[in-house]
Amino acid sequence: MKTKSAGEDLTPYHGPKGDAVRQMFGEIAHRYDFLNHFLSVSVDRRWRKLAALKVEELLRGIQPMLCLDLCSGTGDLAIELHRRLKLPVVASDFCHPMLVRSLSKTRRLRLDGPIRTVEADSLQIPFATGAFDAVTIAFGLRNLEDPAKGLEEMRRVLRPQGALVILEFSRPVVPIVRPAFEFYFQRILPRLGAWISGQKSAYKYLPDSVGRFPAQPELAAMMEKAGLRNVNYRNLSGGIAAIHWALK
Repeated sequence: MKTKSAGEDLTPYHGPKGDAVRQMFGEIAHRYDFLNHFLSVSVDRRWRKLAALKVEELLRGIQPMLCLDLCSGTGDLAIELHRRLKLPVVASDFCHPMLVRSLSKTRRLRLDGPIRTVEADSLQIPFATGAFDAVTIAFGLRNLEDPAKGLEEMRRVLRPQGALVILEFSRPVVPIVRPAFEFYFQRILPRLGAWISGQKSAYKYLPDSVGRFPAQPELAAMMEKAGLRNVNYRNLSGGIAAIHWALK
């Protein structure tokens, strides 16, 4: 199927939430990487490494050929996937300013060959059925207009036995962690994010969107309903985030 490079919109996104999310991320793209690492005390780097390790584990024993990283943003997980699996990765996102950052980063690292940056909608993935050995999405599923439809699309583009790995914010499960995290997430993080980025709504949206998103067991049930099998998950940092995975 025909693909295009960053900046050429393959499948225009339709829906008020999608339009708002795309605009919001475009406005914070210039500070996105710094804020991710600063606000999480760089624990987000470890989470992405664990997600890439899970992909490696799920594909062990087969000869994978191609990975797709959806809602790839500035490309951190795509870079980690390529470095760990030594495979070509398609880094897809619908926010042009984020992809510009991603492309700049991969070029600086001389990875713009094995990592191809594509501007596309994760609800209308512009690739053939069964095109990928692995699909990943980090901190993006909750931003989709229809997460259930997104899961169905992810399943569609996976080959049989292919692996889906989702990294997303979740519900803290350790009692001592939950109140401290909620105070930071609801009170401190939005103020710091707004002050540093100059964009108040984005860092109010973050805790609000996490609060509305299904908890770990509910997300696992959604994945099963989408037709995925061997669904499981692992809590990270006491459940602040979680890795969900499944096979087609």
